[in-house]
Amino acid sequence: MTYHPFVGGAEVALKEITDRIPKEDIEFHMITLRLDSTLPKVEQIGNVLVHRIGFGKVNPTSKDLKQFPLHVNKLYYQFAAFFVAWRLHKKYTYDFVWSMMAHSAGVPGGLFKTCHRDVPFLITLQEGDSVEHIKKVMLPLYPLFTRAFKKADRMQTISTHLARWGVAMGFNGKPVVIPNGVTVKAFSKEYPRRELEMLKQKLEKKINSVFLITTSRLVRKNGIDMVIKSLAHLPEHVSFLILGGGPEETALKKLAREEGVMSRVRFLGEVPQKEIPQYLKISDVFIRPSRSEGMGNSFVEAMAAGLPIVGTHVGGITDFLYDPLKNPDVKPTGLAVTVDSPEEIAKAVLRYSSDVLLRREVVDNAFALVKARYDWKIIVPAIRDKFFKITPSLDSGAVKK
Repeated sequence: MTYHPFVGGAEVALKEITDRIPKEDIEFHMITLRLDSTLPKVEQIGNVLVHRIGFGKVNPTSKDLKQFPLHVNKLYYQFAAFFVAWRLHKKYTYDFVWSMMAHSAGVPGGLFKTCHRDVPFLITLQEGDSVEHIKKVMLPLYPLFTRAFKKADRMQTISTHLARWGVAMGFNGKPVVIPNGVTVKAFSKEYPRRELEMLKQKLEKKINSVFLITTSRLVRKNGIDMVIKSLAHLPEHVSFLILGGGPEETALKKLAREEGVMSRVRFLGEVPQKEIPQYLKISDVFIRPSRSEGMGNSFVEAMAAGLPIVGTHVGGITDFLYDPLKNPDVKPTGLAVTVDSPEEIAKAVLRYSSDVLLRREVVDNAFALVKARYDWKIIVPAIRDKFFKITPSLDSGAVKK
């Protein structure tokens, strides 16, 4: 429902995918919300012609997006996007319709497929919220929501967890599991020592300081509150860097004050994607104790940057986080903790500090895994060939574009 300059995991994935597929191969049009009223209604961004709909506000904050009237856009979009797609189809004659995330692009995609049976309908599941939460939110439109799964000709998911969910919701086929990727070259880049030292000075990192870091939207599902609580169980020289914004920011700052650790928590706000690797490079442990997760692309970015990770074994995280105790038959790539357990988080951080060999093994194994499976150079060709490749077998009679 959003696109650049609003950036999250799905938006980054869309930009990487569409930028790496030549316009001569596939031309993309996108119907998304115009939450910021200063943005043009129609704009070319890379290989995507963006059509913005709905009502917005000048430079809205994350808080604005949760409040009336902008919050109404979510319901408006699910029907308006369908009618706008119908109108644009008359002009452009699309070869397929693609819903990025069932919530909430699935409803307009399913409606479009119902009225245009000859156009193949593709759907990607990128959801990070729990299944229970998604079902609760979509309850008023549940019959139309499930239609998206039942009408889809082809489904791609970013994790095996989401693949199982897609089938449970009614998809009549075998989902193609292709994860989100990372630009390994960008995140593994070695920066000049002077640049990193300047960033350390800016963040007041001393020789014995330990920086925990997360790059996350500040929402409950990401468990940032548990990391803040874990600081009470860790030495004073351990601090926590938070890159990202979101509706939970005020509550998290209040929690940090109540826990007496506000001086050890840095709320750095939204950081440009191209600058994130530098923050990872000057940090010591990446951590996100998610309560639910579709995949967790930030983990993969940290793994590419050479940071040991701490996470929970929920959702799609289990596809790449192999704990030495929980996954004894696989080379370890990180440490897994129980959901809502500040004590276990602290123990994991201290274990990395005391066990240098484990830390080195985890970092090396994680980087090798990311390089072999998660580089966008591998991911995008797979999406193009296994997901976008349109053939008459989709019962549409459509010709491959």
